[in-house]
Amino acid sequence: MTDNRFFNRSELIGILVLAAFLVVVLPLTLDVFRLNLVAKYLTYAFVALGLVICWGYGGILSLGQGVFFGLGGYCMAMFLKLEASSVENTKIQSTPGIPDFMDWNQITSLPFFWKPFHSLTFTIAAIVLVPGIFALIIGTAMFKRRVGGTYFAIITQAVAAILTILIVGQQGYTGGINGMTDLRTLKGWDIRPDHAKIVLYFFEVGCLFVCIMIAQFVRHSKLGRILVAMREKEDRVRFSGYSVANFKIFAFCVAAIFAAIGGAMFALNVGFMSPSFVGIVPSIEMVIYTAVGGRLSILGAIYGTLLVNFAKTSLSETFPELWLFGLGGLFIAVVLAFPNGLAGIWGDYMQPRIDRLISSRKSKPEGWTDGSVADGAPAE
Repeated sequence: MTDNRFFNRSELIGILVLAAFLVVVLPLTLDVFRLNLVAKYLTYAFVALGLVICWGYGGILSLGQGVFFGLGGYCMAMFLKLEASSVENTKIQSTPGIPDFMDWNQITSLPFFWKPFHSLTFTIAAIVLVPGIFALIIGTAMFKRRVGGTYFAIITQAVAAILTILIVGQQGYTGGINGMTDLRTLKGWDIRPDHAKIVLYFFEVGCLFVCIMIAQFVRHSKLGRILVAMREKEDRVRFSGYSVANFKIFAFCVAAIFAAIGGAMFALNVGFMSPSFVGIVPSIEMVIYTAVGGRLSILGAIYGTLLVNFAKTSLSETFPELWLFGLGGLFIAVVLAFPNGLAGIWGDYMQPRIDRLISSRKSKPEGWTDGSVADGAPAE
C-alpha cells in the first residue's frame, strides 16, 4: 500500500532535526566566519537536491551541474557588480560607471546584455529562467533523440568545459579567470559585515527549505512515481503511452533551476563569482556530495553536502597536500561499502531498530512490568 502522505513520520522527524540543526544549533555554536562557511556549503546543497530529482529519481546522471550553478551565480554577480560600479565608486577609471574589468580591457560602454541587470526583479527572473531555458534546450536536443546514460554524462561535461573556456576567453565581459569580485551591496544594503552574513545565512536556509518542499512534492506526486518507473523500466513507461523525453526534460530543468539558486546564493554569501565553480571538476564534486548523502534521499543529499565539505575544509587546513586523496578515498569507501550513501546507512541499520523499539513499546499491554512472563515462555 502506497503512503500518500506528504511527509511520513521519519521524514517529518528528519525535517525537524535538520531545521533545528541549521537554525538553532549551528548559529549558537559557530562564530560568524564558520557560519559563513556553512552558508557556502549549503549553496552546494541546492545542487545536490536537484541531483536527487534528476539522477536519483529520474536516472539522469548530469556531470555538468556546475554550468547551471555558474549561470545563477553570474546573474546575481552581474547585478551586484553593477551596483558596486556606480560613477562615484569608479570615478578613477577611464570610463566611470562600468565594472573595473571592462575598463581594464578598453571597453568604453556597458554591453547591451548587461543593462537589464540594473534591475533586481529582472535579475531574480534571470536566475530562474536563464538556466531553465538553457537546460530545456540541452534536454530537448538530447532526450528527444534518446541520448542518455554515459553519453549524456559526457555531453554535460563537454558543455561545462565549453562554458568555462567561454567565460575565461571573454575577459572584458565576464571578468575572465579572476571572475567578478568586490561585490559590496544589495540595493544599498552592505552584504560584507558580520550581521549581514548572519541575515543572508538565515535567508539561504529559508530558500533551501522551500526547495526541499518542492522536491518533496515532486517525489510524492504522480510525476515522481513516473520518474522512478522511468528510471527502472524506461521502455515499459514509453509503451504505456507516456513521453519519457518530456519527463526527463522536466527533471533536468528542475535540477538546473535548483543549482542556479544555489549559485546566486553563493555570489551573495561569498562576495565573488569565478569560472572555477563552473567547470568539470566542481561539477563532479557536486555529484559526489549527492552520492555520499544518498542519491535517493532529499535530506541525505543535504547532510552529504555538509559532511563532504566539512571534511574537505578540515583536511585542507590540516593536510593541505593530501586533502584531495582524502576526498577521493571518502567517495570510494562510501560507494563500495554503502552504495545508497548516508541515507542507506540510516535506512538499513538505524531506522529498523528505531521502528522495532517503538513497535515493541506500543505492543506492551497496559500495566506491563519487567517482571512479566517473557514472550513464548510457559506460564507456571
